Amino acid sequence: MSAQPLKYRRILLKLSGEALMGNEDYGIDPKVIQAMATDIVEAQRAGAEIGLVIGGGNIFRGAGLAEAGMDRVTGDHMGMLATVINALAMADALEKAGGYARVMSAIKINEVCEDYIRRRAIRHMEKGRIALFAAGTGNPFFTTDSAAALRASEVGADLLLKATKVDGIYDADPKKNPGAKRFDHLSYDEVIARNLQVMDTAAFALCRDNKVPLRIYDMMQPGALMRILRGEPLGTLVDAG
Repeated sequence: MSAQPLKYRRILLKLSGEALMGNEDYGIDPKVIQAMATDIVEAQRAGAEIGLVIGGGNIFRGAGLAEAGMDRVTGDHMGMLATVINALAMADALEKAGGYARVMSAIKINEVCEDYIRRRAIRHMEKGRIALFAAGTGNPFFTTDSAAALRASEVGADLLLKATKVDGIYDADPKKNPGAKRFDHLSYDEVIARNLQVMDTAAFALCRDNKVPLRIYDMMQPGALMRILRGEPLGTLVDAG
């Protein structure tokens, strides 16, 4: 019996920096990053073309540093460098898992990775390389959620996936409110109007304007990535409605 075909061929996967910590207080948990890498390489081998954006919150978060009194632009530049560190770590884990990876940075840091060039990024993905997009958009005041929506739009992704520690979008924080309701499906405008802050408003608006469907899912659920790529409705889908 042949494997079930993929519903989505080209995807952009967004991982939070905090996700890499696992149960640690800071930095990267090797077991977590290895498990993620194994799932991503499995999806690539099944035929998916994969781009990846990772946040930097496990190391530095620009907005948090700004709240503590640091200049916001300086803090955001530090956050961009944190995402480069995470992308390099993930690229290493992907290659140890048998995949091929290329780190592309929105800021110039040529000694350790490539510059982000859209056509080159698409070519990497077409050739079976997992493209890791580091340093956010390269601009302060923009989150890595916005960077993920931007890169998904630029490379023509069939789906933007945000991997989180919860199994979708809720009408309240499920950790604080046991009665919180999970949505299976929302429109971009509903998410923005309800101010459901699983991603920032700019990211949802970019997805809406460029018609990129978005799915939020629980990355800790075994096999979730492959199940979504084959069409299972895990988590919450956000699209035009």
